[in-house]
Amino acid sequence: MRERAIREVRTTGRPVAHVAKDLGIHKEALRQWVRQAEADHGERDDRLTTAERDEPRQLRKEKAELKPRSASPLARPQPPKL
Repeated sequence: MRERAIREVRTTGRPVAHVAKDLGIHKEALRQWVRQAEADHGERDDRLTTAERDEPRQLRKEKAELKPRSASPLARPQPPKL
């Protein structure tokens, strides 16, 4: 649905608000989708591409997978109480 809405805005030249109303989506949601699609296609430089936005999340995930389980603060042995 998102791709169809973006394509309709871009190919027909109709206002975002009209396309959104026809498809039953909020106009600001569609406007954001169009802006993101433009960034992803290199037509905008005022926002990150989807790949650039996803990169830190993917790196954190990979780091967590590589991190040994014993590095968890909960898994560390406690010093003996005297």
